[in-house]
Amino acid sequence: MQRTQTMEKEGEGETDFTVIETASDTLDSSLKFHLVTDILGFVLFMHHQIPSLLQDLTLEFDELNNEFAELETAIVQAETCSLRRTHASRKREVRMGIRRVDKLMNTISSFKTALQLMITEFPAIQRAVLILGPSPLRPIHVYELNFSCDTAASGGHFTRNRVVESLSKKAIRVLISKGAGSSSSAGPTKLFLLVQAPSSINLHLHFLPKRDFRYNKKVMPFKVWFSCRTKIFEKEACADDAHAAKATTSHSSDVDDIIWFQCRHVIKGLASRASPTEE
Repeated sequence: MQRTQTMEKEGEGETDFTVIETASDTLDSSLKFHLVTDILGFVLFMHHQIPSLLQDLTLEFDELNNEFAELETAIVQAETCSLRRTHASRKREVRMGIRRVDKLMNTISSFKTALQLMITEFPAIQRAVLILGPSPLRPIHVYELNFSCDTAASGGHFTRNRVVESLSKKAIRVLISKGAGSSSSAGPTKLFLLVQAPSSINLHLHFLPKRDFRYNKKVMPFKVWFSCRTKIFEKEACADDAHAAKATTSHSSDVDDIIWFQCRHVIKGLASRASPTEE
């Protein structure tokens, strides 16, 4: 079930967002990881920063690396010079394909690792923001994900399941219906991740504290709110409360201790897809 609602967030005034309800009383922390990364892939693809869907690009990259390793072995074992030259020629082509996306894929891998560490450290994350643009302070597009369910720790396991697939598809359909991806960036740009977590968290290799972060309010963000059905009545009861954005969670930290953290792993797009007018 999904619906659009207006709520006032502290320091932000009124904001429209779409609520996506889950049947469960809790939200597994691994589900948050997959929702963020799935929408990351959606944002990169829809704004023409990658040439194909992230799942397809990942598969292609893995296949190229496997083929490269096989070709190295085949060159050594080739019985004729002609066959060796054929393998060497193909190896050069494969190497070029790997180099084209190597930096992007490594950054995405580091991005995912950082997010897993953050969610393992603080499963009760309530707010994550994906920002596409030259810098977080100069966004072109902003995607905000809010989670108001109690959180069940995943124990460090981040496997996908049918619940992940269902919520991810719902979220992407909502974003498309709101016009997400209808405009493209002029050339490659950057994608930043920011999450709210307790200031005591120390993941300095992956996240930098940004206590006073505010993105440019001239950019209208796309906002999705994931809520358990048991939380719907709570949220409706406090819809006029300036603190409604700080919904109930299972974490015991003082909400005043929650600050923004920016992921160090910034993804730079390839911008290799055709522009919308050319498609």
